[in-house]
Amino acid sequence: MTPEQIALVQTSFKSVAPIASKAADLFYDRLFEIAPEVRPMFPADLSGQKVKLVAMLGTAVNNLHQLDVILPAVRDLGSRHRHYGVTTEHYAPVGAALLWTLEQGLGSRFTTDVKVAWSEAYSALAGAMQQSKLESGPEKPGVGTDRHIAGGGSDVRLLI
Repeated sequence: MTPEQIALVQTSFKSVAPIASKAADLFYDRLFEIAPEVRPMFPADLSGQKVKLVAMLGTAVNNLHQLDVILPAVRDLGSRHRHYGVTTEHYAPVGAALLWTLEQGLGSRFTTDVKVAWSEAYSALAGAMQQSKLESGPEKPGVGTDRHIAGGGSDVRLLI
C-alpha cells in the first residue's frame, strides 16, 4: 500500500467510526445475504461479534503504516480461522461485504480511490491470513454450527 492509500483508509474510517454500530449491522446483514453458508459460523447473538469487528478494523486501520507490527496477529488470526472452518472461498464475500458497507456509510465520499485503497488493505490482511492457513496445513472441511469467527481477549484480534 502506498502512503496515500493508507491515509485514504485511515481518513475514511474516521468518517465511518461515528456510525460504527450501524456499519457493523450493515456488514453482517450483507455478509449473510451474499454468503448465507457462513451464518452458522457465528453466534446467534451478534452484539459481541459486532464490537469485535469494529475494534479489529480500528486496530488494523490505525496500524496500516506499520503493517509488520500487526502481521503476526493477522497470521495468528488466519490460523485460528482455519480451525473455525473458514476456507479460502470465504474471504471474497467478506471483502465484498466490507466494501459494500463502506460505500453505504461513506456515500459520495466512497470514491474510486477510497475503494481501491480499502481493497488493497483488505487484500494485504486477507493474504496474510490465508498464507498462515497455507503454512499450517490443509483447510478443515465443512462449517461447524458451534464455531465463532473471532475469540475474546485483549490481544489484537482481527476478523475479516
